[in-house]
Amino acid sequence: MKKTAFLLAALCSGTLLLSSCNSDKATDSTATTTETATSPGTSASGDMAGMDHSAMGHGEGSSSSPLMVSMNEMMQKMDAVKMIGNTDHDFAHHMLEHHKGAVAMADIELRDGKDATMRQMAEKIKADQQKEIAELEAVATRLDNAPTNYKPQDPSDPFTSKMNASMDGMMKNMPQPVADPDMNFNMLMMVHHQSAVDMAQAELAHGKDTKLKEMAQKMIDAQQKEIEQFKTWHSQNADKM
Repeated sequence: MKKTAFLLAALCSGTLLLSSCNSDKATDSTATTTETATSPGTSASGDMAGMDHSAMGHGEGSSSSPLMVSMNEMMQKMDAVKMIGNTDHDFAHHMLEHHKGAVAMADIELRDGKDATMRQMAEKIKADQQKEIAELEAVATRLDNAPTNYKPQDPSDPFTSKMNASMDGMMKNMPQPVADPDMNFNMLMMVHHQSAVDMAQAELAHGKDTKLKEMAQKMIDAQQKEIEQFKTWHSQNADKM
């Protein structure tokens, strides 16, 4: 530390150099402040530890993709969900926003897509998830006063960890948009569905509500099947990349 102080004093002995050092210190201070404000595990909305996924831009052109915009909006709404510390309640409310995001993405595919298979899948996803949204809303309302059984602010909590991992996985696996809207829908829905499967598995492992756990298992079965259908279509339409 003494050697460092001596070198800094020597470098900053002149007026101009002193001014430069002061400027560097201010820059370092600003950088430190920024890093502190955005450090992992900090969420302005007070949600699950580390669940700050409201901006998912992935490279040039991502912000101009309607599907990516829809995904970003979904993540913002999921981040805004108020946690009460009950696994069933918090899963239901997060899955509600997740399902609404799928419906919005299906609507975009039905508006912009041309491929018959992708449009058929969009119609099915929209119908299935709208039905589940109604069921989830009823369950979520019933659970509004459910007792606390986990710690949403503790990243080491088993349920918190699994829920965070589902969101982190969706962000890390987000594909780059391409020109073809059907391929964009295909790629994004695979990632979106996998996130739903991961969340539903967290509910199966740590949830207490029998009705909700049954719904979670049905989500896993249906969406894993659709993921395989998406993969098959993707391999048959590589030219659309």
